[in-house]
Amino acid sequence: MTEPEDFHPEDDFAALFEASQRASRFTKGQAIEGTVVGIGDEVALIDVGGKSEAVVPTAELKDDQGTLEVAVGDRIQAVVIDTAGGITLSRKLARKAATDKELAEAWHARLPVEGTVQGVIKGGYEVKVARSRAFCPFSQIDVIRTENPEVHVGRAYVFRITEFRDEGRSIVVSRRAILEEEQAARAEEVRKTIVPGAVLGGRVASVRDFGAFVDLGGGVQGLLHVSEMGWSRIADASQAGLKAGDDITVKVLRVDETSGKISLGLKQLLEDPWVKAGESFAVGQVVPGRITRLAEFGAFVEIAPGIEALAHASTFPPGQRGAWRRTVQAGQAGHFQVLTVEPDKKRIGVTLVAEGTTTASLAADAADDAAALARATAAPSGGLGSLADKLRDALKGR
Repeated sequence: MTEPEDFHPEDDFAALFEASQRASRFTKGQAIEGTVVGIGDEVALIDVGGKSEAVVPTAELKDDQGTLEVAVGDRIQAVVIDTAGGITLSRKLARKAATDKELAEAWHARLPVEGTVQGVIKGGYEVKVARSRAFCPFSQIDVIRTENPEVHVGRAYVFRITEFRDEGRSIVVSRRAILEEEQAARAEEVRKTIVPGAVLGGRVASVRDFGAFVDLGGGVQGLLHVSEMGWSRIADASQAGLKAGDDITVKVLRVDETSGKISLGLKQLLEDPWVKAGESFAVGQVVPGRITRLAEFGAFVEIAPGIEALAHASTFPPGQRGAWRRTVQAGQAGHFQVLTVEPDKKRIGVTLVAEGTTTASLAADAADDAAALARATAAPSGGLGSLADKLRDALKGR
């Protein structure tokens, strides 16, 4: 058997010797930095200097959704976990394999480590990292306030070691630090998707009286104002049932390029209740309702979610000017008779039904009111005042 003409044993031996010497420069647990030069299904190749590349499991380069977090050419930090037959790295220290020395290396190199939240203790959480016990303050478990601390117990997360003392007997970790770094990296890409009309998923970051701030990803937040939460009128955001941590789908309404403020809507993703109002309500119908607010000209009444009707001041018992306001109040519930229905204008006129009124009398009243309305509408306009005045004058004659 003959050797190829270009085979030179001394060169091959030199290459092997160089590789072995290069591998021997690294020790298990050492933190190193390298450049991603290739990504395969199982492992990725990392250039750590010289001709021979180190390998790292591709799974450790992906996020929780299985999406690659790095690309060829990116620089990464990792820990050497094996030097036999080449250099094997770990970007996220394996919980079962990490030693105190490796954790110390991770702390110095600011590398992420995996840990499992064991339970809630005073001021934070007990976290098991490898074979060590660590502490994570409440404020460092997430980027948003956690209403129920127990939701994190039993969860496996990636943390950054922020304190490492007494040779590993006192370890403090932060998940928030990892999340904030990921947010910063994603923020620019996220903002490209936030345009008026876009429908996006997000997470409620905080709830105030005037609305809720929604994290759209990468730490980019928009405001879901209380008036855009639903078709029904609500006094403050807490009535909408939203709380911090809730997943939510919203529509982008406006983006202020100067200030960066983002306005969001939720009701725009729901059917406008006025679309079917003409089918749901008819003149003479009696419906339950709740007075939501009072104005000089009448009372607004919610007769269905998102549909407010108007009980005009002229429909209340006659008396001293403005006296009707003392007979009703916001929040008062009762039954109301439908007088007019104009779905295209989003207007429905109603009148409060007095307690003890019979169905027969309501039917008669409805007929009279309809006739009075027709006469008021048909009357000449010159000098006779508004339609409301005409209707009021017609009803006074009953």
